[in-house]
Amino acid sequence: MLYDLARPLLFSLDAETAHELAIASLNLAGRALPTCSTDASDPVEVMGLRFPNRVGLAAGLDKNGEAIDGLARLGFGFIEIGTVTPRPQPGNPRPRLFRLPEVKGIINRMGFNNHGVDAMVANIRAAKFKGVLGVNIGKNLTTPLENAFDDYRLCLEKVYPLASYVTINVSSPNTKNLRQLQGGSELDDLLGRLKAEQQRLADQHGRYVPLTLKIAPDLDAAQIIEIADALRRHRIDGVIATNTTVSREKVQGLRYAEQQGGLSGAPVFEASTAVVAQLAQALAGELPIIAAGGITDGRCARAKLEVGAALVQLYSGLIYRGPGLIGECIRATTEAPAT
Repeated sequence: MLYDLARPLLFSLDAETAHELAIASLNLAGRALPTCSTDASDPVEVMGLRFPNRVGLAAGLDKNGEAIDGLARLGFGFIEIGTVTPRPQPGNPRPRLFRLPEVKGIINRMGFNNHGVDAMVANIRAAKFKGVLGVNIGKNLTTPLENAFDDYRLCLEKVYPLASYVTINVSSPNTKNLRQLQGGSELDDLLGRLKAEQQRLADQHGRYVPLTLKIAPDLDAAQIIEIADALRRHRIDGVIATNTTVSREKVQGLRYAEQQGGLSGAPVFEASTAVVAQLAQALAGELPIIAAGGITDGRCARAKLEVGAALVQLYSGLIYRGPGLIGECIRATTEAPAT
């Protein structure tokens, strides 16, 4: 109800300004209010981690880990922060974030704007949150694609002691050529080297931190099978499906539809869910799927589990529905069929 009152004010602001206000407010709430426990009425174990519930926050909302404690108060079963890069970078020029309210959609071309991995590490250390925390890592814009591993390795090394799991983001459409890392020899090389680095860090720190791969919805059946094979071959611990889409099929004719960037929210639900279903068939339960993309109500969250996901993540739906969406999705995914 409070969000229903605040939304007109937030929507009267530029989309990125409203986002910055929301992060600042959550940061303040996290500092000023006492911590509260997450509802653990339906815990589930995935990737060797215990999740109080199946509903998490997707990467992108809190890129720097500035509002972890405030976000933790909203009831998420897990929180994923990032995408973070080794060095700070401003991202693409503004405006770079656009609402499509007619279809509950968002277009962004942020470009991995973040304060760098050292700033994120400081924020995580300062947070009181003790739940499941994922960290989403990427490469700097100026790093050549052939040197991408160096950026992922550096980020993995720095966040490893503090993360519950780490996500390898190779699917953002807003960093030039990044999606090339999703296929063929590029993906095989990257996953193989990062898996070796994971084992080295596990030995060094005496704890195993799972690795997940985040993929795009704009993949054909052959590409999905190829990715599934690579995930199994390199013993990656999980996969997040999906990131934003470059397709505009569902938003043709709408204001901002021709803006460059990734489209998220309700328009990506069908494509994203289809990728989850195809991945589930290809993987045959060998590793878990975390489903993100177009979840705007409890029915959507449930649908992701029914086609094979173990967990779900929210982001764009929160912009239109507010924190009430979290509880609705938790209720809808409680006592879900095993996947």
